[in-house]
Amino acid sequence: MLLMLASAALALGPVSAALAADLAIVNTTALPVAGPPVPDAVVLVEDGRVAAIGSGLPVPPGTPVVDGGGGWLMPGLIDVHSHMGVYPWPSARAHEDGNEAIDPVTARVRVEDSVHVSDPAFARARAGGVTTIQVLPGSANLVGGEAVVLKLRPSRTLAGMRFAQAPRGIKMACGENPKRVYGDDEDGPSTRMGNLAALRQAFQAALDYREARRSHRDPPPTDHDQEVLLDVLDGQVRVHLHCYRADDIEGMYRVMDAYGVRITSLQHALEAYKVRDLVAAHGTAVATWPDWWGFKMEAFDGIPHNAALVKQAGVPVAIHSDSPSTVQRLYTEAAKVVRYGMSEEDALAAITLDPARILGVEAWVGSIEVGKQADLALFSRHPLDVTTRVDKTWIEGALVFDRAAEGTPDGRW
Repeated sequence: MLLMLASAALALGPVSAALAADLAIVNTTALPVAGPPVPDAVVLVEDGRVAAIGSGLPVPPGTPVVDGGGGWLMPGLIDVHSHMGVYPWPSARAHEDGNEAIDPVTARVRVEDSVHVSDPAFARARAGGVTTIQVLPGSANLVGGEAVVLKLRPSRTLAGMRFAQAPRGIKMACGENPKRVYGDDEDGPSTRMGNLAALRQAFQAALDYREARRSHRDPPPTDHDQEVLLDVLDGQVRVHLHCYRADDIEGMYRVMDAYGVRITSLQHALEAYKVRDLVAAHGTAVATWPDWWGFKMEAFDGIPHNAALVKQAGVPVAIHSDSPSTVQRLYTEAAKVVRYGMSEEDALAAITLDPARILGVEAWVGSIEVGKQADLALFSRHPLDVTTRVDKTWIEGALVFDRAAEGTPDGRW
């Protein structure tokens, strides 16, 4: 018990102390993402927000100063596809809370109700400079439930991690997963045409439910699945679609267009390059891996140029992890897409500003700009250098990772 209390104090103490003071970070090259690099940068933080950024700015008297040691300062990294907390470490069936695989449509569930805030993976993500994540339900269902956007603050409660300004989002899926999970059920779906038919049926049922609630003297009881689907149909919830193949992307657009639903992001989307003009025309973003494919049939036609090609078509691109291990090196994942045609500027935006736009939080995070929350990551070398490491991470001015305090100043784990 004493050890547990001591651990909690260590986790929460530095955060409280850092929040109580202003901050100046000096002796770095800042990469604001929203603008060009700033050499000899000084970043001033007041009350958890960026107050100023510039070369050689004076530091107000009495402001605590952090020497960046000639490193590189970036906005905190953002991962738009995570299952941390709902498939926490250590991996065990008793901990698997990310898929409510009882029905193809479970719009009513909220993934936040499964988040285990003590998942050790959160700390390792902070050590990789990650400050914001979107936790999604799994992809067993056509409609898997509502997502949650979290700040990776050390916290004993979910309330302490929730990104308060983030709009609602929902996870949907198509292709192999739903038809595999429900293929043996009497009602299916067991095919791709069954997937789309079931989604049309779900949307139409929600509209019929609304009409019945409005016009009948004896309205049906409240149905939370239908209520959430109506919010989707009304554009109040961002749709994040798990998909791989180009024909699945086109098919989902057919259904969504018929019901006036906008897809905010295609998640994984390994064949988005084949229909990038269609994706751009719909104003959809793509969140993908740089080089992970071939692990099932629908993932066999991925190419490492995918991210660069869709970006060149005018599509916002995020590099995501879908992994508690990969998230620790999200900056290295971004470096890979530079090899296959993406500019360095766009690669840095793919782990910061573009993900922030996908989540609807770009007014608060995603770049180092005056007025934005001071979510920052200090790198020993350029973030796209494969030999770099994260030395410090801040969330709203609070120091949440310090490599020196971790006892690994030489970069070894």
